Parts: sequence; C-alpha cells; structure tokens
Amino acid sequence: MPKNIVVTPPDACTLCPRRCKADRAAGQCGFCGAGNTLKVARAALHFWEEPCISGTKGSGTVFFSGCTLKCCFCQNYPISAEGLGKEITVEHLAEIFLNLQAQGAHNINLVTPGQWRPWILAALDLARAEGLRLPIVCNTGGYETVESVEAWKGYIDIWLADLKYVSSALSAELSAAPDYFAQARPAIEAMMAQVGHPVFDEEGILQKGVILRHLALPGHMDDSFAVLDQMAAWNEADLGCFLPSVMSQYTPFYKAAEHGIGRRITTYEYRRVVNYAMDKGLTMGYMQQKSSAKEEYTPSFDLTGV
Repeated sequence: MPKNIVVTPPDACTLCPRRCKADRAAGQCGFCGAGNTLKVARAALHFWEEPCISGTKGSGTVFFSGCTLKCCFCQNYPISAEGLGKEITVEHLAEIFLNLQAQGAHNINLVTPGQWRPWILAALDLARAEGLRLPIVCNTGGYETVESVEAWKGYIDIWLADLKYVSSALSAELSAAPDYFAQARPAIEAMMAQVGHPVFDEEGILQKGVILRHLALPGHMDDSFAVLDQMAAWNEADLGCFLPSVMSQYTPFYKAAEHGIGRRITTYEYRRVVNYAMDKGLTMGYMQQKSSAKEEYTPSFDLTGV
C-alpha cells in the first residue's frame, strides 16, 4: 500500500450546509469540530442497524469524530460534540476498511463522514486497490448539500439517511439547524437519484439503495406526521424508491432535558406515529419495536478498532 498520502484540507470549508469557511488547512476547526487531521472514534462490527444492513455478520461501522449538526439529544455526543477520537492517517483508514472486510462485514458503514470526505475518498481509493469489494454505506443525519451528495458518486452504494424534522423552529431548537429540512429534502432526492431503488443480494442484504430513518421524539408527533407526509409523497411519486425506517429508540441523552425532551417516547405516541406511517402506505420497510429505547444500543466509544 502506498505511504504518506497527502490530503489538502479545505482552507475555507464548505463541505456541509453550514459553509463556515473555516481555514482547516491552517489548523482551524470548523463548526463541526473537524480540523486538518482525520479523526476516528471506533471501528467494529455493529449488529444494531436495520436487518438488511447488519445481517448476521454485522456492519463494518466506522464512527468519525465531529458532526455538522448539534443535536441536544445525540446518543453519540462524546464523539459528535466533545471531540473524542484518535487522529489517524489515510493509509490507516484504508487498513481499517480492509480489516473489517476480513472480519466478515456485510458492508463498510461510514457514520457522520461528511466533514472528512476528502480523506475518506482517498482511503477508499487505496482500499479498493488492495481488494476492498464491499458496499459502502453513508450513515448521515441528512443535513447535506446536493453538491456533497454528488461528490460521493461512485463511492457510496447505500445512503442510510435521517429525515429528522420538517419544522424549522424544531430543528433550530434541537439541532441548531433552522434550515435542516430545506437542505435535507433536495439532498435526499439527490441520494435516491444517485443510487436508485433498493437492490438486495440472495441473503437479503442491501447492496444499493436508500434507507430513510425517522426517530420519533417525545412531544412532537405533529412533526413526525409532517416527516412521514414527505416520505409518503416520495413513495407515491416513485413506488419503492427507498426503504422507510421508523425508530422508537429515542433516549434522553446529553442535553435533551434542557430542551424539553427529557423523557422517553410513550407507547401511545409511538403507536400513533407507526399507525400514521402505515396509513400513508409506508409499509415496505422497518418499524422498530418500542423496547429498542435502551442505552445498550449505543456503542462504547473506547477507540476500538482504531
């Protein structure tokens, strides 16, 4: 494998919708917390994604440090908001990908990778030259630009994206992103156009396509209904263009209580959201069991595999 691959960091970063113009080449960190050296917090087989992603062997999940959103309820807050992670080289990241493949992973799952895209693309090129052949998953909060989605073309096979909110006021309060839906809607449409309808292998493992996740939040059923209305509109326009995934696993992590969501979602609330999804025809996907709202589903960020 080649050594000393050099990636030039942005000197006026516009990799995400924040377009914060941080001079990362000079060592300045962007809004996301990312600087000029690639940083990873965990790399391991993960068994708690949707069944078509985790399968029986696990998803080869790589958690990147930093995040372009500031979700007050983030279950991964030590890496997304507090900077936990280890600085590594592009070559080491390529080795991580290959190691996960050797462990039997069904795919390589890049968690919040957008702020590190130039480094990751270089690592994927290296790993592919050395025999990486797995589908690549981009696991994103949905807060992307169309330009960013297009920049991943030829590298990403599966988009595992959130559609968190429609309400600008709610996304501003909970994720410091009043433009969340305005950015996410066209970005998700670009994802669907890029990879097409879901395709599975003979074992039922997703090989390409889009999974759209929505995490139901306590006290905000109306916004969940609005999110599901948008999902239904996409599905009606092009039946089966994505797999919906409605999630109940909300747990009040981090600063959730400071923003009025310091409790788990009730069974009543979640049933209302699931029933609404079903009534809207969003039946060809996943509905998480209410029992999934447990802290054990959150991995330990102890630099495993890094």
